[in-house]
This record gives sequence, C-alpha cells and structure tokens, in this order.
Amino acid sequence: MTGRGIDQILPNPGKPLLYELVVTDARNYVRLGEIVNGPLSRPVSFGYIWGDALKELDKFAPDFRIINLETAVTRSDTPWPNKEVLYRMNPENIGCLKAAGIDCCTLANNHLLDWGYEGLKETLHSLKKVKIKYAGAGLRLEEAQQPAILDKAQLSDRVLVFALGSVTSGVPYQWAAGENKAGVNLLSDFSSNTRRCLIDNILKNKRENDFAVLSIHWGSNWGYEISSSQKEFAHELIDAGIDIIWGHSSHHVRAVEIYKGKPVLYGCGDFFNDYEGIGGYEEFRGDLSLMYFVTLEKAKPVKLQMIPMQIKKFRLNRAGKKESGYLHDLLNREGIPFGTKFSLNPDGSISAQG
Repeated sequence: MTGRGIDQILPNPGKPLLYELVVTDARNYVRLGEIVNGPLSRPVSFGYIWGDALKELDKFAPDFRIINLETAVTRSDTPWPNKEVLYRMNPENIGCLKAAGIDCCTLANNHLLDWGYEGLKETLHSLKKVKIKYAGAGLRLEEAQQPAILDKAQLSDRVLVFALGSVTSGVPYQWAAGENKAGVNLLSDFSSNTRRCLIDNILKNKRENDFAVLSIHWGSNWGYEISSSQKEFAHELIDAGIDIIWGHSSHHVRAVEIYKGKPVLYGCGDFFNDYEGIGGYEEFRGDLSLMYFVTLEKAKPVKLQMIPMQIKKFRLNRAGKKESGYLHDLLNREGIPFGTKFSLNPDGSISAQG
C-alpha cells in the first residue's frame, strides 16, 4: 500500500488532500506514526520503505517478484463518489517499485479506482512506462482478464499471473471492466458458472509447461474465518491447473493450506501500509507481515518458505524472535482445519511442512 502516508514520505509526495470522513490530509497518517514510533526524517529514499526485505530478496534471488499494488498511481483530484478510504501515489514515486525490482503488479483490488477512471488510466500508463507488467485491470474487459506473462531467456517455463477482485473485499460492482469500459477483473460471486468461465479463460491462455498464479482480493479486512465458498473456489481452481492461489485483502496474516501439493494463501496480510498510528484491532498484529517465497518445479513437491517482517517507522524490518514465533504459532493454529503444519527455522524463517 504505497499510497497516502507512504507517498508523503517518498521523494516526490503528491497532493495530500483526502476526502475521508476523519482525515483530510495524508500527512496526518505520517504524524500519527511518528507519535507511536518516533520522528522520521523526510524525504526517504525509494528503497527505504522496503528496508530489510531488500536483503532477503537479494539472498533468495527469486525469478519473479510479484506484489498486489493497492493504490492508484495518479495525480487525479477526482475521488470516487462516497468512497470512505482513498489511496494514491504520485507517479513520480513509481521508483519505489523499481527499487525492489518488482516484475509484476496485480491491480484487481478495492483501491485501484479510488481516484476515478483517469486515476486508473494513469496507473496503467505509469506501470507501462517503467516496464512493470500488470494483471487484473484494463481499459476494457479483455485486457483486465488477460494474465501478465512473466518469462526469462534462461527459464524454459513461463509464469502466468491472473488477478481477480471480489465484491466480498469491498470492490464496488461499478468498477467491473466491460466490453468497452475500463475497470477491474471483477469476481461477482463464487458460483459454478463463474468458476467455469474463469477456468475456460485460464486454460485458453495456459500452455502445457506454464505455471499459473491466481491473485484474488477477497474477504474481510479483519478476522480469521475462511468461508466454505473460498475453500471450494480455491480447490476447484487448483484442480483446473492453477499452481498458486494468492489471496489478499485482510490486513493481517491468515491461514495457508497446501492442497494437492499447491499453496493456497488465503490472506497474506498487508506487506506494508501507513497504519502505525491507527488504533484498533491490535490483537491481529497487523504490524507483522510475511514475504512468501514459493518454489515450483514440474513433478516436484512445492516448497514454501516465509520470512517474518515487522512494519515500523514506515519501513519493513526483519522480525525478531518473539514476533517470528507469533507468526509461526498463528500459521499452525489456523492451519489445523487444513492439516497444514509449519516449522520455525533457526534463522527465523518459517517453512510449510505440507
């Protein structure tokens, strides 16, 4: 969530004006964070917000780095009518994504159109300008449904990234892309007909040796409940050929399932945000997040390793022993219904056991 307060500490802060019920200046989110964790010297560098995550990325050297970008990247001053929470990042701060070597952004979420259709168009243009691929939104439905295709000369297999935004996460129905209408790839329900259409689109694009990732913005912001509809949906999509179900929307970590050897991440939590000084829901530890490193190889069991991080001073910091233990215990507790167990490694990382 690189918009709002995060945007204000970067080298090129956009206009701070908001139209929220309580906060009308994005800089107030920075001030709230400073009250809790101390003053912050501004502006910070583009790489600052990623903090210790950059070291982990260098260590693991993943083939592809994929994020859910939950903000509009725009100068638009036209907010979506009656929207309670608004996120935008100045396009001149797009360098923060390049600083982490991001290859692909999924965009089907409940903040992409916070600043209207002009905001959406400028977001797509900004990503194209720096050669970051995207999925889940477009100027028409066909574009929004298309996967981002990630490939490298030294790799024989491609990775296809599909993205959906569910109305259960607060994505307005009006944001759905249409035949001649810009918007997001909206998941209006979990019905069998919807699943069939989605599977048909996936199979139409997927070659035999491709790996497929499905990004889904779904569910509530807080709590651990996973609905039966979510489980059935995830299982059917994996049965149809998806290799990773990557769910997000919750502001904290939720359950992980390994289904038929493939990971279902029901709620990854916010990797980072500007919530440090906002009270409420402390019991969910929204300040703790995970980096998810998934290794996929044909005809081999999936490997899933997670690196615990903590958001502090608008920066990602390697979580300490206590915080890593908390996330390990949480994953094991929430994994019980799925038969999924996790190990806490000596270096503080967490591994799925299956």
